[in-house]
Amino acid sequence: MSTPRTGTISVPRTTGLAPVRTRSRRLVSSIGLAVVRTPELTIGALGVLVAAAFAWVPSLWYDEAATVTSAQRTWAQLWAELHSVDAVHGLYYALMHVWFWLVGYTPFTLRFPSALAVGVAAGLLVALGRRLGGRRLGITAGIVFLALPRVQWAGSEGRPYATITTLAVCLTLVGMTAVRRTRTGRSLHWWVAYGALALVAVTFNVYLSLAVVAHAVTLLWTMLARRTSLRRATVSRSARIPGPPLVTGATLVRWAVAAGIAAVVVSPVVVEIASQSKQVAWIAGIGQRTGAQVFATAWFGGVDWYAAVAWTLVLLGVVGGLVEAHRRSATVRSLLRAQAVRVALPLVVIPTAALVLATAMGKHLYSPKYATLSLPFVALLIALALTMIRPKALLAAAVGVVLVLSVPTAVAVKEPLAKQDSTWARAASIIAAERSSNRVDADEGVVFGSVYGHPGTTADIIRVSYPDAFAGMTDLGVRKNGAESGVLWNQTGDLATTIPSRLDDIDTVWFVGGTVKARNIEPETASVLAAHGFTVEEHWKTGTVVITEYVRR
Repeated sequence: MSTPRTGTISVPRTTGLAPVRTRSRRLVSSIGLAVVRTPELTIGALGVLVAAAFAWVPSLWYDEAATVTSAQRTWAQLWAELHSVDAVHGLYYALMHVWFWLVGYTPFTLRFPSALAVGVAAGLLVALGRRLGGRRLGITAGIVFLALPRVQWAGSEGRPYATITTLAVCLTLVGMTAVRRTRTGRSLHWWVAYGALALVAVTFNVYLSLAVVAHAVTLLWTMLARRTSLRRATVSRSARIPGPPLVTGATLVRWAVAAGIAAVVVSPVVVEIASQSKQVAWIAGIGQRTGAQVFATAWFGGVDWYAAVAWTLVLLGVVGGLVEAHRRSATVRSLLRAQAVRVALPLVVIPTAALVLATAMGKHLYSPKYATLSLPFVALLIALALTMIRPKALLAAAVGVVLVLSVPTAVAVKEPLAKQDSTWARAASIIAAERSSNRVDADEGVVFGSVYGHPGTTADIIRVSYPDAFAGMTDLGVRKNGAESGVLWNQTGDLATTIPSRLDDIDTVWFVGGTVKARNIEPETASVLAAHGFTVEEHWKTGTVVITEYVRR
């Protein structure tokens, strides 16, 4: 019997592709594992990226300019302003003041905090959904939230609305944790956290007090639902006996103490905000538009067909969640989904109902943008409907359809004229381009007329939004500086007096104003300038902004 041959084994030389493929597979596997294990971070990061992308493109508009001018004032000037106007946004302006001090102002840095807030809100909503109904519900809710048209709008808006959604879902998550700890262990520090967060939230935006009220409704509804289940179990032997109560009398007492202390501490801020109620005088009363605003504008961007689909899913989510829990063979999953309805539905209904009711009673408070605090919970109810779909492949397809349907709105909110058809960026670019063609040592002045839709506000608001285009210009018409007098905007004086006294060696004067719905002071400006040797060099009109260049001959 011969012995087996021994020797070396030849190994083919590698081409170098296999390790690359292996690394790629490992990278994909790692990303997939991260998505599965930390969906909160993944969806949150996606939200920031989507909201921040091209956020610098849309032109600024009136409300955003109010943020810019307020946040760039000194602390003393901001404090004086808040005593006469915009106390409701005081904390937001203070935070933006610090932000601009750190990074400077540009349209992108103005809007990036909102994009960040949307991402945080999405991540917190995933955590809330997971706690209420499992991983599938949480992930679906987070994705649906990012797809909602009003979320896409808020994420690219230099105003506090995105942060309001973040505070609403964070407050709800902390409240749920406090309730759970009341049942299972020490909860005092969680109720302290809830009260402190409620204080901050209401200071940030007074309408978030309605979220605290909605939490009370959730607690009472949960207690009532358990009593009903106990009664049913007593009458019917086949009915399941409910487990330990989610909400007890001690829970209600602790919520009342936390909310009550927060209410007392924040009351001076609320009183100051209420004294400035004239700021919302622009809000219309209940009328033909109110129904459309509630149905389509507040959460679905005014897109009727999208709103119809979304409302249908909301209804299915509510009915499906509650019906499943009332079956004799109700599972733990169905009971959890019913509790998700009890958490989300009051936060959807109560804020809008309260504001509409107040408006109907003569206190004009309802505007669609003030309903943004409900957006996470609208998404949660929609996700309850979608997650009834089986199997997972069909659910993924349904979520994919939701994302595809949101694409037109996602594109629309990033277009140049997305903000109230504002053309301020175009106007600033016209001035900047024309100034660059003038001689470098030219002395230039500017007269600001009123802006479209705001006769009491001068077009200095465009300079505030795009300061580089107006750098070095002398304001020939300003009489009262807004920052120094504690109001939002500068005020124009008597042009026949202010213009001649400031002309000096100025040889080029720009007039910037608005079209109809603006106080037209250009004829008076032209008359005064003509008396000092100025004639019209060129005239432009872009949207609702008019620009005229006057040159001394």
